[in-house]
Amino acid sequence: MNLKKAAGIEAAKFVKDGMIIGLGTGSTAYYMVEEIGRRIREEGLKITGVTTSNATKEQAKKLNIPLKSIDEVSKVDLTIDGADEISQNFQGIKGGGAALLFEKIVATYSKQIIWIVDESKLVDKLGKFPLPIEVIPYGSQQLMRLFTEKGYHPVLRKTKSNQTLLTDSGHYIIDLHLQTIDAPETLAKYLDQLVGVVEHGLFLNMVSKVIVASTHGVTVTETPHSLKIDHENN
Repeated sequence: MNLKKAAGIEAAKFVKDGMIIGLGTGSTAYYMVEEIGRRIREEGLKITGVTTSNATKEQAKKLNIPLKSIDEVSKVDLTIDGADEISQNFQGIKGGGAALLFEKIVATYSKQIIWIVDESKLVDKLGKFPLPIEVIPYGSQQLMRLFTEKGYHPVLRKTKSNQTLLTDSGHYIIDLHLQTIDAPETLAKYLDQLVGVVEHGLFLNMVSKVIVASTHGVTVTETPHSLKIDHENN
């Protein structure tokens, strides 16, 4: 069984007529977008999609999913996206697909967020997956130096052809090899105030539901953050 596909199909069940849906990026989100396309085609589902990357936008267009940009909507009803790591207390690292900036913008304006993963993404503490930091090119070597001094083991992300990777916004990504993040919120605040850092891959206190596909089946877990998110949107 393809676990990523199973999670993606399960998540698409939460999509209802008339919703504005944030369409995530990555190998698991791909199957969710495909399933929404199938529901539009076969069931007459009527939704508007807001994409989190150029890759997802191209996929959605091929599936004839109606699209608007985040600036053309007041709120997103539900965003469904993957995650690279989810800790026991439902904090996340995202950005392995280099789309963290758009993903966090869409997530910030979403009433509800579902993360879809296979069981390999569940961890006790965040940090084994390298933490992506999106930075502007100018001054990026200064940030590399700073992160090295901090003991964060930074690596400038490259493409398969060994060119410096550019995000959809033309930025660089520095991956921090931290192994363990004991205080994610403290680290997030530190990164937020660094000049030249556009965004980081710590997605904290955001997710409403987590859908996990394993060899035993698919589970849907409501997180403690969902109550806080509902309160903020009422």
